[in-house]
Amino acid sequence: MAAHPSVTAADVRAARERIAGEIAATPCRRAAASEALLAGGGRLFLKLENLQRTGSFKERGALNRLAQMDEGERGRGVITASAGNHAQALALHATRLGIASTVVMPEHTPLVKAGNARRYGARVVLHGASFDDAVEEALRRREEEGLVLVPAFDDERVVAGQGTIGLELLEQLEAIDVVLVPIGGGGLISGIAVALKEARPAVRVIGVEAEAAPSARASRDAGRIVAVTAADTIADGIAVKRVGEVTFPLIERWVDDIVLVSEDEIAAAVLLLLEREKTLTEGAGAAAVAALATGRVTVAAGETTVAVVSGGNIDINMLSRIIDRGLVADGRLARLEVAGRDRPGLMARLTSAVARCGANVLEIVHHREFADIKVGEVEIVLTLETRGPEHVGETIAALEADGHTVTRLD
Repeated sequence: MAAHPSVTAADVRAARERIAGEIAATPCRRAAASEALLAGGGRLFLKLENLQRTGSFKERGALNRLAQMDEGERGRGVITASAGNHAQALALHATRLGIASTVVMPEHTPLVKAGNARRYGARVVLHGASFDDAVEEALRRREEEGLVLVPAFDDERVVAGQGTIGLELLEQLEAIDVVLVPIGGGGLISGIAVALKEARPAVRVIGVEAEAAPSARASRDAGRIVAVTAADTIADGIAVKRVGEVTFPLIERWVDDIVLVSEDEIAAAVLLLLEREKTLTEGAGAAAVAALATGRVTVAAGETTVAVVSGGNIDINMLSRIIDRGLVADGRLARLEVAGRDRPGLMARLTSAVARCGANVLEIVHHREFADIKVGEVEIVLTLETRGPEHVGETIAALEADGHTVTRLD
């Protein structure tokens, strides 16, 4: 593994001076409605980096890197590979500084992220199926076009910029016991851990990765950087195959533990934050809360925990699917299949029974020709809005008491 200078708290403090006035000092808001997630009790705070102008923490590191470029580098223009958030951050601040920018993003990048990067002034290139494919293309174009590479995470100046979040936490909270941070390439958690641990060594810094792309966890287990096969994940912002050469030694030195969360757990956390905390986050941004909600991380009674909400750039179509699946899992959305004789009045009886139970009909679909039923019968699929699992059971019982055969489809 190549040797790199270590990032220190002094580097982070210098970065803060460098980016002051252009980067928001985001709120660290108490999440009282979600403190039941802490099995031992205590206080939970959310560091809301989704409130940055481009919707993520990435502005901090991108601007710190750009601010240290000389005139020759600025004239050449910059290029990066990004899953989306770093691209937007680089585009915004490069354009503001008069620097031409090119961003290479995977082909499946959410439309909101690619569209925003263009809106902020970047030339956007969609290439490959993964972040690593985009990196290869960015490196090729750097050589071909003479551009300056600004990495998404594997750069000391980028890490120092992200670490300014840690300095803000030290000022915003008198006591901090546990800080949970999403991990992709490791730039965010490396910078935060350096800033926190040099000031308060007792603070526990815990990384949270998607099970679909566990590069940091696999590297820690192996004691060296290893590449993993990253699968598709709704946490696209932390889906990398390989943790950084710069960031891995910092993670090994400063990060206490790394835990993994599943796709369903991340989706549930997105919905939880939206419903309980009125906070819109993307999959990666919800990872830290997912670790708390599932008990992957436990805290002692009276401790103060901070979950870093790293970004909020979620595709609206994805958000809609997460909400619908969450409502189904919570028993507040149900689909029932009812089979019966195709006679006048059947629909009135069904809807009357549903109404008596207080459920709301969202959709009704009739199946005759293509259903596995007898001639003269009809299959009706009801999509219902309900109050929860018990209410679904009451509605099914009422329909069955009325003589209908009912199958729950969800």
